[in-house]
Amino acid sequence: MKIAAIGGGVIGGGWIARFVLSGHDVTVFDPHPEAERIVGEVLANATRAWQGLFQAPLPRSGRVVWASSIAEAVADADYIQESVPERLDLKHRIIAEIEAAAPASAIIGSSTSGFKPSELREAARHPDRIVVAHPFNPVYLLPVVEVVGGGAAAQRASEILTSVGMKPVRIAREIDAHIGDRLLEAIWREALWLVNDGIATTEEIDDIIRFGFGLRWAQMGLFETYRIAGGEAGMRHFLGQFGPALKWPWTKLMDVPDLDDALIDRIAGQSDAQSGAHSIRELERIRDDNLVGIFQALKANDWGVGQTVRAQEAAFYAREVAAPSGYPLELHQTRVAGGWVDYNGHMTEFRYLQVMGDATDAFLIHIGLDAAYRAQGRSAYTVETHIRHIAEVKAGERLTVRTRLLGHDQKRFRLHHAILRDDGTEAATGEHMLLHVDTDAGRAVPMPSLLLAALDRIAAQDSTPHPEHAGQGVRAIRQSEAIA
Repeated sequence: MKIAAIGGGVIGGGWIARFVLSGHDVTVFDPHPEAERIVGEVLANATRAWQGLFQAPLPRSGRVVWASSIAEAVADADYIQESVPERLDLKHRIIAEIEAAAPASAIIGSSTSGFKPSELREAARHPDRIVVAHPFNPVYLLPVVEVVGGGAAAQRASEILTSVGMKPVRIAREIDAHIGDRLLEAIWREALWLVNDGIATTEEIDDIIRFGFGLRWAQMGLFETYRIAGGEAGMRHFLGQFGPALKWPWTKLMDVPDLDDALIDRIAGQSDAQSGAHSIRELERIRDDNLVGIFQALKANDWGVGQTVRAQEAAFYAREVAAPSGYPLELHQTRVAGGWVDYNGHMTEFRYLQVMGDATDAFLIHIGLDAAYRAQGRSAYTVETHIRHIAEVKAGERLTVRTRLLGHDQKRFRLHHAILRDDGTEAATGEHMLLHVDTDAGRAVPMPSLLLAALDRIAAQDSTPHPEHAGQGVRAIRQSEAIA
């Protein structure tokens, strides 16, 4: 699938990062002189966040290909994400240029925060293929995307966005600013009044959100939170008790304070005092780390955004494994992430096991023990492991795992992994015994003929002697060695 991105700012860069990290090449057009630097920094932040978020091996990243024109960017594209500034005349001009060069079958998704599909489609050649695909920042982490426009194009856009870990919400009726921004603007207007009237500072308002109801919203939203507030009687009781308060004169939501120089200076000054100790990139990384922690907690509870993360991670685990060209089998490669490095400055010990575990998963997929097989109630469990740490590896190094099958019978198979650095030297080796099990019964069972035949074919290639260390445990320390 060919992806094109028109615009590489905060939102466009986030889209580019999500597609690239999902394994897609993205052709980008953005005339801004700093566009490549901005997208590169967003991609670096996104890579760091994904490495912390997912336990599964990430797909091989796609490439960012810079185009010199819109026509070059969208040629042969299947999906085009438009993220130019929020001016309707500009969007009309950009869409016209896209349509002049893109295939008629290409879907055009607009990141617009407020314009309706009917407005974007004015004078379009193929209006039905233009939809709103409005995300939230950071696009590479927050999965929700408001899809507005209906029809086959909205369905296809939703399928594409789901495939890269998004959570499309199809909005049946178009409305200015869609759903999310209407809710956010209500809070934003009220917050501006609170600062304007000297009732609260920017930090006090943020504290009430992040130490209070913002935490509830992150995992249950608005209506589910208020359902709990109604007690055992639920939502009906809550509405009966608090509904009349909506008519009280609490709010100024229909008015906007004048954003004159005085108010702008007050807000900017308070914001500097609150957060000015950090650069924007530092704040982005702090935000991303916090989001990753929230996502992981929700994944553990199989709730909210955690379900989206779990589904995306399952797709990563169920990756396609390319057929190896020789033996030992090279089924898994990875690169040492910055978060894998410990206080000694090199990859920490449990990450060696992770790399070998990912190589074992690749071997299982290679022999046919994949997600579809496991869904039948059969799997392979590792019951014994021995790792030898041979060399230090540092952040950024690429690692290749070579795998040998050292033996098998009807219920067991024995693997040997060698983790190699780019120069071919061994960084570590691991030996693993796996047991074929009935996951429902919780006991070992013989493998079917399909798996045994696959293991037989691999075993026939293993003609060299086993490594000398194979089958050995941790060496004993003699008393004389301890004294010396």
